Amino acid sequence: MIEPTTDNVTTETVTTETVTTETVTTDADTPRTPVQVDFWIDPGCPFCWATARWAVDEVMPHRDIEITWRPISLFVKNRPDPGSSYHEVTQFTHGLLRVLESVRTTDGNEGVFRLYWEFGSRIHHDEDRSFDPAKALAEVGLDETHAAAFGDDAWDGVIGASMDEALELVGDDVGTPIIALENADGVRAGYFGPVISRVPSTDKSVAMWDALVAMTDVDSFFELKRTRTEAPDPGDRPSPH
Repeated sequence: MIEPTTDNVTTETVTTETVTTETVTTDADTPRTPVQVDFWIDPGCPFCWATARWAVDEVMPHRDIEITWRPISLFVKNRPDPGSSYHEVTQFTHGLLRVLESVRTTDGNEGVFRLYWEFGSRIHHDEDRSFDPAKALAEVGLDETHAAAFGDDAWDGVIGASMDEALELVGDDVGTPIIALENADGVRAGYFGPVISRVPSTDKSVAMWDALVAMTDVDSFFELKRTRTEAPDPGDRPSPH
């Protein structure tokens, strides 16, 4: 029988080192905060509607932004002559702004967006500028009692304060839409526009958004403009939100 032996056996000592594993976080792993965008609207403005469609339909699916819909009244700002057709139209949409602000108190910005989308669809696609706000509220599942705000001037203070904030950013020689966001320097910057007659293709829409963001970083930039040569084209009626 062969007995185990330790003769001529070389013993090696193995040292085990403790390895510390460090977790590396990349930019892709870091949750991003959406860019907060303020968008001032008057439901009756067709150019504002085209820009809103651009932002919602083409920009939001490709850029991480959150839009807060804010009121600006062309009836208050432009003071149209009583008896004129523009006076009648803007007075009606001023009442719609009151309803939107009433909805904000119960359903927040999401409710405002849903109702603005319904208002815009009726005005710019159905060409209805005298509808009952209660029916629009019902269509998007909101409380019809908000329609009482249409004739209630108690809401005008809220609308006026919102307008003052917008005009402080961009000046008085403007219309709708007005868009504001925080630029790369952490400064809130805003512009009147972009004014478009129709929604561009997706690639051009996204490029236009990126250009707008870049312009907010240049505090000496004020204006680009050319004469409009075509009427606004609202495109297809959007699906309800």
